[in-house]
Order: sequence, then structure tokens, then C-alpha cells
Amino acid sequence: MLELKFSDFEFECGTDEAGRGCLAGPVTAAAVILPLDFKNTLLNDSKQLSHKKRELLKPVIESEAVFYGVSNVFPEKIDEINILNASILAMHNSISQLKKVEFICVDGNRFKAFNLIPHQTIIRGDGKYQNIAAASVLAKTYRDAYMEKIDKEFPMYNWKQNKGYPTKEHRMAIKKYGPTKYHRMSFRLLAKSAPIGF
Repeated sequence: MLELKFSDFEFECGTDEAGRGCLAGPVTAAAVILPLDFKNTLLNDSKQLSHKKRELLKPVIESEAVFYGVSNVFPEKIDEINILNASILAMHNSISQLKKVEFICVDGNRFKAFNLIPHQTIIRGDGKYQNIAAASVLAKTYRDAYMEKIDKEFPMYNWKQNKGYPTKEHRMAIKKYGPTKYHRMSFRLLAKSAPIGF
């Protein structure tokens, strides 16, 4: 069972992002404040959960959270400010949707202070604290739903399956059809080829 939260503040939010390593689509972040009596044995780091379990948890988190927010930062902005800054921006935007925040618990090791609210970065925090795990579930499920939606526009990339991650199939489709408006042009979309003639 994960710890509920890191600090003694009542209004501590957990925040996490999904899609940082993808070649296409947004980076999506969520921020969640859970009630002090929240308990859910199913809740864990979203990467450790099946698609079915994440989809079961999403409405539970949304209905039981004190506050939650979800935000996308799209490829054009990612290319402009880089993926780290875009991830932090998505977190800031999701936190700004919460009505009250006293402390921010961040998954990972990089963050920029937000509105002078104290914060703590925690490596693999989504496997340690429920509020970060809840944020990871919302970020992942919202982003997956977005990728499934745009898959209908460009089915040849199979985003409904790979969600924009750099799978072999995804890279082959980029090689064959070229990039779309949803691809991150600052990323290496094709794997480095071995030098020819050596």
C-alpha cells in the first residue's frame, strides 16, 4: 500500500506526466489532491497497471479527489521550449486548476517552483505516494484517449496501439509516410542508420 502523501499539509497535491518519451502527441500532466481518508489498494504507478485497471481507477480518482487538474502541452510548444520545460509547464498548468494547494509532491527529479508553493521532487514517486500515483493514472488515461482520437485521422501510425511511443512500427510508418502535424519535429523521428560502406 502506498503512502497517502509526503508532507503534513492537508492540501498536498501529487503531480506527474505521461508521454515524455513519445515521438507524437502531447505531453500530458495531472495534479491530484486526495482526501485524508482515501484508500485504494489497486492504486499504483500507472506503468505497473494494466489498461483495464487504469480505466477502472480513473472515475474513482475523479469522483473522490478533493481537486484534480489535467493539462496537455502540444508538439509545437514542446519543439519551442524542449520536452523537460514542456513537462514542467504541463504540471504547472494542471496545478493551476486546483482551487487550493499548500504543497506540491512531484514525480521525478526536476521541477521549477510554482507560485512560491513549497515542493518536493521524488524519484519514482508514483510508486511511493498515492497522490502522485493518482496523477500518473489521470495523465496516462487522458493522454491515451487523445492518442486514440487522433489515430482516426492518421491510422497508418497505429497510435491507438503505440500511443506515439518510438516503436519499430511507428518509426517505419514515419519513414514511409513522413511526419504529421502531431509529430515532435525536435525529436529524432527515425533511428540513426548505420554508416554505409564501412
